[in-house]
Amino acid sequence: MNGLHVSDEFDALNARIDEIAPVLRDEAEKSEELGRLTDPVADALRDSGAFKIGIPRELGGYEFSPRQVIDTITKLSYADASAGWALMAVQMITGTTAAYIGPEAAAELFPDVEGDRYALIAGQGTRLGKAVRADGGYRVSGQWGFASGVSMASHIHTAAFCEETGQPLVFTFPKEQATLVDNWDVMGLRATYSIDYVLDDLFVPSSHVFEISTMDPRQGGAIYRLGIANLAGICHNGWAIGVGRRMLDELKILAAKKTGTPGSTVDTGQFHAEYAQAEAKLRAAAAWTREVWADNEETLDRGELLSTEQETLTRLALNHTTWAVQAVGAAAYKWGGTTALRRGDLQRYFRDLNAGTQHVTSGPVVLQGCGKWLADLAPDAHWVFLELQG
Repeated sequence: MNGLHVSDEFDALNARIDEIAPVLRDEAEKSEELGRLTDPVADALRDSGAFKIGIPRELGGYEFSPRQVIDTITKLSYADASAGWALMAVQMITGTTAAYIGPEAAAELFPDVEGDRYALIAGQGTRLGKAVRADGGYRVSGQWGFASGVSMASHIHTAAFCEETGQPLVFTFPKEQATLVDNWDVMGLRATYSIDYVLDDLFVPSSHVFEISTMDPRQGGAIYRLGIANLAGICHNGWAIGVGRRMLDELKILAAKKTGTPGSTVDTGQFHAEYAQAEAKLRAAAAWTREVWADNEETLDRGELLSTEQETLTRLALNHTTWAVQAVGAAAYKWGGTTALRRGDLQRYFRDLNAGTQHVTSGPVVLQGCGKWLADLAPDAHWVFLELQG
């Protein structure tokens, strides 16, 4: 097995992200009103090379290590939560497709990544549709939701059960072959354009299909042996940490404006204590995330797969980070007072954060599985995608 790749593109990419951050900030309200990222934001993300962080190095991508991915998505999400969410979804789906798809499809979808000729892929893999075997491929039908970032994508990946075998598979096809349902009317993450889409007996060739729970990459190094579920967890950790940091920093700016005014709540001992507690929650969650992933990276670098304990702690760390940051966001909203109530950065980030907590990777079923294994009540169980199976 290949060792873990640590990309030397990290510093240069993050410098480019610093350069485009003002665009993401300035366009955030326009993106929310539009219901998708504005063209200047989408162009800035593409031009920066941020979509390449998950694409295998052998195809011309950056193939960042897990902690490099976390830090990059943290920085993007700090600039704009919806842009960070859409980017993390599209880059992860694009990268995993590049790793797990066969060589023929990889050559078609990623002909010249270094020259910026490559597919961007969005879609959904948790609500499965139906696939029927056909000559040379499958015919796929169903309706899926949460195609985050699909406005920027050229292709869609979607999951379906093979009717003959019951096997869950992922199918990749051009976006125009799906019927897009413009139904993204939500409280938060409005600019992610996480709409539904429909397929009706669409033929997808076998070359563009892979098993959803695979940990056996056709292209790329050790990071892709994590599988889609663990790779998604990397992204969501980075997103939550970036959102939490931005909310506390926004509250700090607001406190500086309010301090010294008559009756200011930020001059109370209670505010000081609760700000300190929020800071501790965020830093502790970020530190444990990095500890878990440092351990995981050592395992990957030895050419090994994660143990069940490591997979359990990986899922638990994401759940902990998500809900620790939710508490941080609640504190920022509380002490933001009427400023947080009104339209603006604090309010938007609060709504985006609480929308993000609803993602299945941080849901109660995953948490229950973690507790069951850690309590030694399922010692022989193992993780298959997001389920602990005995």
